Amino acid sequence: MARYELLNNVTHKDLRVATHFGPEFGDAVGMVPAYATEFAELQREYPILFRRDTEGGAFQAVALLGFAKDENLYLDGDRWNASYVPGHVVRGPFMIGFQEQQVGGELRREQVIHVDVEHPRATAGKGESVFLAQGGNSPYLEHIMVVLRGIRDGLEAGEKMFAALDELGIIQPVSLDVRLDDEIGVKLAGLHGIDRERLQSLDAEALHRLNAAGWLEGAYLVLASMQNMRRLMAEKQRRLREERGTVSGVA
Repeated sequence: MARYELLNNVTHKDLRVATHFGPEFGDAVGMVPAYATEFAELQREYPILFRRDTEGGAFQAVALLGFAKDENLYLDGDRWNASYVPGHVVRGPFMIGFQEQQVGGELRREQVIHVDVEHPRATAGKGESVFLAQGGNSPYLEHIMVVLRGIRDGLEAGEKMFAALDELGIIQPVSLDVRLDDEIGVKLAGLHGIDRERLQSLDAEALHRLNAAGWLEGAYLVLASMQNMRRLMAEKQRRLREERGTVSGVA
């Protein structure tokens, strides 16, 4: 169970965070949240799709990693087989929280970093140091702060972007019925994507609004990302062949 604490260089002076990958760190998942601020990087290697929040009904973006709930086809031993790792994964045990602080005699709600001290990356006992010996932030922590800011900004931008696209009817359900070979097929339900025809049929005023807000580029990045389904299928097919070869060899 998660147990978050306000990060500080006294209580957590010896904290190290494991930065390699594996199922033991929760990396064996079929999809992870995708933030609008990283769409340009994600679209080069991952299919980006949408799903509805079960509570509020708003859309959330996800990067597809595999064809099953616990299947990550980018995970290769303790390596992540991609040049860009999604921010949700990189952040590890850290998250942005809020704390009321006195700033210039005024009480303000300031953003602070919290760490889940029960997270497997934080309890591994090895990895990157969070603080320097003198108490300053380590280069690793400085990088995490950049990632967390990107997530925060991406959440805010995504909420507006997805609402605008949904209002115009551009986000539509998609049927992902994937045939891997003559025997095996998979079907992913509950996902949505950008409807290319609806996007292209928007009038000039609607296109101008999307472009002025910066959402039009995001929509086309999501569309471009679907080319990565071929990569996922190829990797799944490779692993199936490998598994069958192993079984055949044992027999």
